[in-house]
Amino acid sequence: MVLTTRRGRQSVPCPYTGQVESLNTALLQAIAAVAAAPLSDIAHRLREALSPYRGSSALVIFTEDCTGRPQKKTGDESIISRVSIAELDAIRSMLTEDGDGDAWRGEAVFGGEVRPVLAVSSPSNALLVLSDPEPGPQPVRNTDTPADAQWLLHYLWTLTAERIREKVADAPPSYLIESRAASAERVRVTAELVDQHSTTLETLLAALRSPAMPDAAARAAATDVAAKALVGLRTLNDRTTDLVEEPVASAFQRLREDLRPLMNFSGIDVQFIEPPVNGRALPGEVAHAARAIVRGLVLAMVDQQGVRRMRTQWDCDGVNLLVNVRDDGPGELSASAPAVARLVQRVEALNGSMGVDVMPGWGADVAVSLPLDPPARPLADVADWNLGARELEVLQLLAAGQRNRGIAAKLHISENTVKFHLRNLYRKIGASSRTEAMALAHSNGLR
Repeated sequence: MVLTTRRGRQSVPCPYTGQVESLNTALLQAIAAVAAAPLSDIAHRLREALSPYRGSSALVIFTEDCTGRPQKKTGDESIISRVSIAELDAIRSMLTEDGDGDAWRGEAVFGGEVRPVLAVSSPSNALLVLSDPEPGPQPVRNTDTPADAQWLLHYLWTLTAERIREKVADAPPSYLIESRAASAERVRVTAELVDQHSTTLETLLAALRSPAMPDAAARAAATDVAAKALVGLRTLNDRTTDLVEEPVASAFQRLREDLRPLMNFSGIDVQFIEPPVNGRALPGEVAHAARAIVRGLVLAMVDQQGVRRMRTQWDCDGVNLLVNVRDDGPGELSASAPAVARLVQRVEALNGSMGVDVMPGWGADVAVSLPLDPPARPLADVADWNLGARELEVLQLLAAGQRNRGIAAKLHISENTVKFHLRNLYRKIGASSRTEAMALAHSNGLR
């Protein structure tokens, strides 16, 4: 028997053909469940398939194929809720440096603590990490050996990684839009943190190295800077439990600051038409994308000969962010030019529209409309879950990205009560973790 997966039109044969012949029916069913699992459930299905042969307290998949959700997790919530990309990168480096081929076993920081882990790579460069790995209760075959469990782990993981690649490649537009928006927001927040805390660290070093300050004064100054930075970081963490939004006026002001070097050194007069100060706040990904789109348009316009003036204007009709960029150039801007075509793709990823009106001898006029809300989704049909009113409220806030403390604050209940409701709703909807519950809620239209 030969098991195959498909990637486009190319078949990938199973490397364990002879051994798969002797697998039992339950294992074959588990393999089929992994192969057919949706992205939101694939980590859970893989852990289920492995559990009789390779136990673990938590399982995390780290793949760059899914830019919006690079981690897929299942298992102990106290572990998977704290796993960071930095930890996974560190484990990947250990696998590369010390691993035997494409697997590594040892102790590493995982979920905020040092734990025994087993890490396995894949041909697609995805990473699988199992915490507290132990032999399972069932043999793979009647002649079970450690090698049998190892090849089964590698086979199931290779199949899973390949299925993730396939599903991302064939994902519907709604998934791609959500993924890109999540990526854009993560990049924006990360960049802001890097800027903010680079300055903090430079200030700390300057204080500690200052020859003009006594040691005690330098320590006091460094302590003060560090304490303020920690307060700011915690405040930011609290803010990001809610959907990140940015007032339209401040978002536009940041655009002006981004374009200030061009205004200072190019000799081009860039005029800014301010948006209404009381306009609706912009979701983070929309504000970030709008600034990037305008920057890209301005750079494309500058490449034309004879451009002396530009005008950029933002407005908001309550539903869309309306962006207009004009120049006084020769009217040679082409919508099919690679730089402009990339901007069109970015606009379409947010379900927006972009029109380029070129007037030879008079310049170009570009109009962009970006919806402030994601495409409407059908209302969730969750009647079969039999959730109580409070449990449904908790699930909706969970699906919106709230942590337990944020849920408790919004519902005016204690965190212990939130945990009580989470345990009950996990059981009712068939979820084994917070991540899986969020995925189920999203797949049923809850946001």
